[in-house]
Amino acid sequence: MAALVAVMGMVSFATFDRHSVAPATLRRLPAGETAVVLITVAVVVATHDLAIGVVVGSVTATVVLARRVARLADVTAVTDPDGGTVVHRVTGELFFASANDLAGRFDYAGDPEKVVIDLSAAHLWDAASVAALDAVETKYAQRGKSVEITGLNEPSARMHKALSGEPAGRH
Repeated sequence: MAALVAVMGMVSFATFDRHSVAPATLRRLPAGETAVVLITVAVVVATHDLAIGVVVGSVTATVVLARRVARLADVTAVTDPDGGTVVHRVTGELFFASANDLAGRFDYAGDPEKVVIDLSAAHLWDAASVAALDAVETKYAQRGKSVEITGLNEPSARMHKALSGEPAGRH
């Protein structure tokens, strides 16, 4: 056991890059990555347990990634020249983090009577994204406007059908 500890100590010493935790390096990193490094190191030092530090660091990295990916979802609107239809093109990955603000990206009062939501450049990942789409449809329906969802890829269409109860032929 003592020999394995010595080998592990030498491997750790040889592979650790001291420059990666230097203040100058940490200032250049994105804030999320710096937080992951600092939180992981702090947990390892506080608990004296590398496994706990790795788990906490992994969870922190997952949260940072989810926040970063959520900001990549976007909605752009194009109104037909006749003014009777607006097409909202949704791009990006729709999941719990990005779905939270999806419903706020539409102009319910200002849009014409026919609304098309084009999801050909998006993917639904979870029930929260389906619920957000249902909320958008409901808000338009409350104003007497019709909504057509188009462009769902096959996995997204299956999820939408299963979770919202809409017929598959509509997509």
